Amino acid sequence: MSVIFNEKLSHKFYLRNAETVAKDLLGKIIVHLHNNKRYAAKIVEVEAYQGSTDKSAHSYGGISARNKVMFDEGGKLYVYLIYGIHFCANVVTGKQGQGDAVLIRAVEPLDGINFMTENRIEKKKIKLLPQIKLTNGPAKFCKAFDINKTHNGIDLTGNKIFIIKGEQINKVQIVSTTRIGITKSTELKWRYYIKDNKFVSRK
Repeated sequence: MSVIFNEKLSHKFYLRNAETVAKDLLGKIIVHLHNNKRYAAKIVEVEAYQGSTDKSAHSYGGISARNKVMFDEGGKLYVYLIYGIHFCANVVTGKQGQGDAVLIRAVEPLDGINFMTENRIEKKKIKLLPQIKLTNGPAKFCKAFDINKTHNGIDLTGNKIFIIKGEQINKVQIVSTTRIGITKSTELKWRYYIKDNKFVSRK
């Protein structure tokens, strides 16, 4: 599928609360232009995090060297390392100082699938990964899209990594569940995904 790179999301889109932005990100297309390569994929699964009350948010408890990008005004990319080997990418939302963000958990590959495959497969592996498993998780997405710590704080309204309008997802097609892999604030149903989409990390 060839993606037309127009109708980039405005700065205003990101200035709303994390839950609203999370749901509205579903169906949107994230793009990364890097080293003459073009990656594009539809966002199909996200999780919202709010620093003021959400104990699982990195920003809960205040600003630090690691989470300071979360406290910027909405529209930045917050990238962090987990388990010392994997990167995860989040869309910062809200006003300056809020500490809110939306984790991109899974995307549906559209353009640059061959590049994504090369990024995901280890040199020793010969068998190709099924497309459905290329980006069905936050760390898989970052590796496939070649997103790392150097992209922490990048402006999503710029021309390197950005999000454009995709399809409008009807409310009845949005599933809300508790988030994955956390031990605090586990009761909050701030994980959202597109119903019946096969690229979601976990049903």
